[in-house]
Amino acid sequence: MDEEYVKTVTHKGITTIEFFHPKGNSLPGKILADLTKKFQQAGIHEETKVIILRSAGDKSFCGGASFDELLAIKTEADGLQFFSGFSNLINAMRKCPKLIIARIQGKCVGGGVGLAAAADYCIALNTVEIKLSELALGIGPLVIAPAVERKIGLGAFSALAIDATVWRNSDWAKKKGMFAEVHENIENMEEAIYRLSNHLASSNPEAMAAIKKALWHGTDHWDELLKQRAAMSGRLAMGEYAKKAVARLKENIIREQ
Repeated sequence: MDEEYVKTVTHKGITTIEFFHPKGNSLPGKILADLTKKFQQAGIHEETKVIILRSAGDKSFCGGASFDELLAIKTEADGLQFFSGFSNLINAMRKCPKLIIARIQGKCVGGGVGLAAAADYCIALNTVEIKLSELALGIGPLVIAPAVERKIGLGAFSALAIDATVWRNSDWAKKKGMFAEVHENIENMEEAIYRLSNHLASSNPEAMAAIKKALWHGTDHWDELLKQRAAMSGRLAMGEYAKKAVARLKENIIREQ
């Protein structure tokens, strides 16, 4: 596969949203916008009872923000537009009245951690590693911070955000509350996802919507908050430090491939 995509399939009340990008399932603006649209559509789709979020392949759940698009930011408007992609997606996930199960495999970096945090229930492989690398890139995980902090608490979020070069394993993520389940192999993970999604697909939609609303209580101000954070991130991404840091890391990744 070499063409990026976001696609959905609905079967027996379960809507699966899958995304792919050839560069480690990274998140350029188009994928962010497409994911946002898919969650909004699934939220009002009568046949959809529960949503599964997954990415293609087995190496990386999500590589975070697109380095190419970060380097292309030249103005505050550019920065706001790019980072608003993350804020719009997180807000679409929290507002979606359907419960979202995230399937996590491989590396989960930056915005990928934000996706996991914005899901309502994460099922992961025991080989998963997570990292918030934004501070090392000169920007900081500002847009996804509210979602991650809500999920794992201020202390654990601070550890991830400040020590931005260290990978945390699946056991750490489960203990902190990021993952609800961790499995030893793909077969067991898929079985767990199948069991839970089918159970939820036959549950009371009104009760699940009520639970979803209760889970996200106190986040109504996020529309404005995440927009402000997107503007802050955009300004930081314009800076010389961020440009050099992103370019340097991109070169390192290319050499390692």
